[in-house]
Amino acid sequence: MIAGLGAPDDAGVYRISDDLAIIQTVDFFTPVTDDPYRFGQIAAANALSDIYAMGGEPKTAMNLVGFPSDGMHISVLRRVIEGGLDKITEAGAVLVGGHTLDDPELKYGLSVTGFVSPDRVLTKKNLRPGWRLILTKPLGTGVINTVVKGGLASKELEKRVASLMAALNRDAAAVMKGHDVSACTDITGFGLLGHLTEMVSGSGLGARIFAEKVPLIPEALEYGRMGMFPAGAFRNRDFYQSMVRVSPAVDPVLRDLLFDPQTSGGLLMCVNPDQADAVADELSQAGMTEARIIGEAIPGPDEMIEVTWE
Repeated sequence: MIAGLGAPDDAGVYRISDDLAIIQTVDFFTPVTDDPYRFGQIAAANALSDIYAMGGEPKTAMNLVGFPSDGMHISVLRRVIEGGLDKITEAGAVLVGGHTLDDPELKYGLSVTGFVSPDRVLTKKNLRPGWRLILTKPLGTGVINTVVKGGLASKELEKRVASLMAALNRDAAAVMKGHDVSACTDITGFGLLGHLTEMVSGSGLGARIFAEKVPLIPEALEYGRMGMFPAGAFRNRDFYQSMVRVSPAVDPVLRDLLFDPQTSGGLLMCVNPDQADAVADELSQAGMTEARIIGEAIPGPDEMIEVTWE
């Protein structure tokens, strides 16, 4: 076992031979959009992301479905599964089966198996002092999903953010493979600072985030000022704030966006400082135009995160 319950990570990793290990992960959730096809895409991209975060390539997937058969037409389920299958295919994996149960609320996701070379596994727990932190997708999907559920978002905003959530982290993972990256995780329900806390915990190091450099969905800041945060953002803040020091110069709304729970967020990678600019440029050229160097790992046995504003 390379990664398992002894040191929880984004996925489990089991060595098969000297040159092959399998990565296993599972994830599913309730709809974040009224479009069933788009929901299927987002849920699949979210589940596949853990494979990319561990440095691997997805190979097989199995559907996990909860479906209210008495209250929803079967055509809805068909579109959800079509959306998921299209993302599985885009990732170069194959659907090999799955399981469906009757459930009062629609749920969908995947169990995914991927391959990785044992010496290429990326974990959360390998930060290096002075190495840069790069985030590949903007934050704010939790706020925007709250706005969408409240019927306040424009169709253009809803479509744009749904496309962001449905985007695979495949290309970001491909860029990582060509450079010196020591650690990686994907940003999901615990928010940026929650997942970064998992990276620094037990590492003997700290981290510094440059708040002004963190990419955001522009409307998320606007709606955040209106109080449209999901409850999960405040749960994350309450749970992790003992390990976070935020400069008084940081806007409190921006601070809370750093705790905003993301759906199918980007990768957060720790990159050799000599290669960080090149990685950011390659990410942009690959279509991740909002990828940014947002901070660095720093020496510090207190294992704290500093959030600054320059």
